[in-house]
Amino acid sequence: MTYRLTDEQLMIQTMVREFSRKVVAEGAAERDQNKTFPGDILKKMGELGLMGMTIPPEYNGEGADTISYVLALSEIAYSCASTAVVMSVHNSIVCESINRFGTEDQKKRFLKSLAQGKIIGAFALTEPHAGSDPVSQATTAVKQGDQYVISGTKRFISTGKNCGLVIVTAKTDESLKHRGISAFIVPKSTPGLIVGRTEDKMGLRGSDTTDLIFEDCRVPVENRLGEEGEGFKIVMKALDSGRIGIAAQSVGVAQAALDATIKYMKEREQFGQKISKFQGLRWIVADMAVEIEAARQLMLSAAAMKDRGERFTLQASMAKLFASEMVNRITAKAIQMHGGYGFTKDYLVERLYRDARVFTIYEGTSEIQRIVISDNILKDKRSG
Repeated sequence: MTYRLTDEQLMIQTMVREFSRKVVAEGAAERDQNKTFPGDILKKMGELGLMGMTIPPEYNGEGADTISYVLALSEIAYSCASTAVVMSVHNSIVCESINRFGTEDQKKRFLKSLAQGKIIGAFALTEPHAGSDPVSQATTAVKQGDQYVISGTKRFISTGKNCGLVIVTAKTDESLKHRGISAFIVPKSTPGLIVGRTEDKMGLRGSDTTDLIFEDCRVPVENRLGEEGEGFKIVMKALDSGRIGIAAQSVGVAQAALDATIKYMKEREQFGQKISKFQGLRWIVADMAVEIEAARQLMLSAAAMKDRGERFTLQASMAKLFASEMVNRITAKAIQMHGGYGFTKDYLVERLYRDARVFTIYEGTSEIQRIVISDNILKDKRSG
């Protein structure tokens, strides 16, 4: 079905589109080249209410629905995927997890500042030897009196260097496997929390990705998120929301690639006419537009199910899988359509191609999405 957006959703989309193309787009290429974190832009986004969109107003959020959020996120991604990934992790995973599982005290202490964008949130799950398998993580949290002592290393943490707090998962009971994982809110200033190496990445270079090292990092019991042993459940719920966010980013980047391609086709001449007149190239553009629209509808479908309070795990994985693979195809075609120019940094599509590549990897690879989808369709739990 085609979604009929409400006046409020359209108003949010229009407002963010204008902000994105005027403010976020400016300097995006330089931020990519210099690996500059978009701190000033994120501060402005906080003032606009974009850093706590789905959080209730009593915690300084906007109380918007998921459809409004993904429309806004797509518009930010259109101009700068690095800024969008920070927005996505912060909103979809960090703010939502604290809103869903946090105590009233935690919401007052942490969520209010997060929702205003005064501090940026990070989520530390992945480890050097445990990517999509949280049960294999080695980080531990040992309870000592009224504190937990966290020890371990987390890898590929988005905004690890520039965050103000991080939600970290750790084993509190090895013998219980996934039921022995707990989650903790750790402010960046906590002694024993050390920022390790910053990755030199192919794309999303304006968003820092770092190691976070926990060396006997002491966290008060009141900073545990949810009950002890609920960490795995918190992670799974967070990733469901995050995967809709990846779909939204994919749609935004793909739309930017298509628009850049159309503009180029209308300007570039070959064999005495604009290349937009060649039927073979027109058909490629038609296919690109169809794929983007299909991904957009999958994204909106998952978001609408979430807004209705329905189980949306399957739809989130479908949207993430299709959209992330779609944006890789679209940006590759965009470069092909630009010819040799597309291979140079003078043209936008080169950056879009690099930024899009990680979308099939983070927050669950395409292969993991296929496991989630097939498990949901076949309704059987595989052994192990």
